[in-house]
Amino acid sequence: MDAGLVTVEQFDNCLKKAEKTKQKVGDVLVCEGLINQEELIKLEAYILGIPFVNLEKEIVPPEVLKIIPEPIARSHNIIAFRKKGNDLEVAMLDPEDLRTIEFIKKTTTLRILPRLTTPESIKNILRQYQKTLEAEFGEIIKKEVGVITSIKEEEVIEEKAELQKMAEELPVIRIVDTLIKHAILQRASDIHIEPMEKEVVVRYRIDGILRDVMTLPKISAPGIVARLKVLSNLKLDEHRLPQDGRFKVETEGYKYSLRVSVLPVFDGEKIVMRLLSETAKAYTLEGLGLRGEALEKIQYNLRKPVGMILVTGPTGCGKTTTLYAMMEILNNPSVNISTIEDPVEYRMPRINQTQVNPKIGLTFAAGLRALVRQDPDILMVGEIRDNETASLAINAALTGHLVLSTLHTNTAAGALPRLIDMKAEPFLISSTLNVILAQRLVRRLCEEKEKYYLKESELKNLARYCDLNRILEILREEKLVKPKQTFNKIPFYRPKPTKDCPEGYKGRIGIFEVLPVTETIKDLIVKQATTDQIQAQAQKEGMKTMIEDGFVKAVQGITSIEEVLRVIIE
Repeated sequence: MDAGLVTVEQFDNCLKKAEKTKQKVGDVLVCEGLINQEELIKLEAYILGIPFVNLEKEIVPPEVLKIIPEPIARSHNIIAFRKKGNDLEVAMLDPEDLRTIEFIKKTTTLRILPRLTTPESIKNILRQYQKTLEAEFGEIIKKEVGVITSIKEEEVIEEKAELQKMAEELPVIRIVDTLIKHAILQRASDIHIEPMEKEVVVRYRIDGILRDVMTLPKISAPGIVARLKVLSNLKLDEHRLPQDGRFKVETEGYKYSLRVSVLPVFDGEKIVMRLLSETAKAYTLEGLGLRGEALEKIQYNLRKPVGMILVTGPTGCGKTTTLYAMMEILNNPSVNISTIEDPVEYRMPRINQTQVNPKIGLTFAAGLRALVRQDPDILMVGEIRDNETASLAINAALTGHLVLSTLHTNTAAGALPRLIDMKAEPFLISSTLNVILAQRLVRRLCEEKEKYYLKESELKNLARYCDLNRILEILREEKLVKPKQTFNKIPFYRPKPTKDCPEGYKGRIGIFEVLPVTETIKDLIVKQATTDQIQAQAQKEGMKTMIEDGFVKAVQGITSIEEVLRVIIE
């Protein structure tokens, strides 16, 4: 009240509530939204005469971090962050936790200076304990691989029991846990474990690109495979057929669901795991990289109660994520949203998600037939793969539903001939389809990047892939370049590798083209026009192609020209 953050009345109400629910007054004030956590901690710090520090962006040297062991840091929310001479500054959430401070004083000869900080700061520093894993991993491999036992060829009868025993050996468990933990920290989307003739290669796919991270001795292969089969409930003694399973990994910091695929290859069994974060926030369309007119067209078409919205692109270009972002916008208590997917990638509250299971005859077509009887307002079909699914999806859109789906075509215009190939009637396509969105993912440049200008030879090379004059026009319209500026005067950026960002890239963003199905496009569909004719008409009507959208993002310094060309030329 002295600081003028709350009124007497507000404070009294919170005090009553705190007494009723047996909570601290401070917590109630924060819950009610009257003050934020940081203000509360700053006040506490002021009253107690302990300085407040914000460490949300701070990076602590490992030797200082290690002064307080990780288990204690985690359980007591206390971390060492700065050491000057004989003074050690430690940040904590609870200033009254004197026992921990006493304990730390006993384990070190340094003088402890307590500081108050925010929960976010503590989380940021705790994450840094994980970073020293690489060294730790090397040690496991060196120290413990010798302990792993191998199975002799002739012991086939007892093989299952042997494998079971092997899967429970500590070194094997540690290797598998470390591989997974490490992949999560590096934001990998897949882990590949590939047996070679003399070794096992482990690769992570990070930002869409596979890279080697580890080679393990060949002797560890059967143990790792057995361990992963045990985790994902697969048959241990089946080595000749592919198998699929899934399991979950949970710690305080993250919750991941892993899809496991085991495939027999020449030198043993190859395992690929897809990592899906269960705590990941759903993206917004803006967050995915849609902007300006393209974003408006999508939002306008999402407001229509019926019709069909298609997202197209090759595998792994983020189509499903875009569909989820659209469903996030549409998801409210007044509509019923049902999906049929293969597999269910993210769980979404209040959306009825069904997974296809071809083994028992639950295909996209069979699932879609059942969904139509579930009184849905909005249907999401993971992918249109065959003629039957195509005609069912179009019929669902005709009978008053909004249908979202994906197709494997390279451009937005290419989706239309593709649907006609799938025996869909052109006049039905023209009357149901609202908009088509084509996309690719490009890697984002890190904060530190290198500025450069295009040379004549580079411009000539670029002209083979795109119309440079049109791109200049678009850049002028977007006010990203001055009216008189020419291509060789526009700054572009290259990745600059740094310690935090070894590749110069971190994370990805989409580049898009949005093709609204206008009256003229409808006529072309009915006439069964080619992809090129449809594309030309759409561009005449103002559609920006993916490469043009990519160039806009390259001029803004979000990505590099190399990235845009890499994903377009593929």
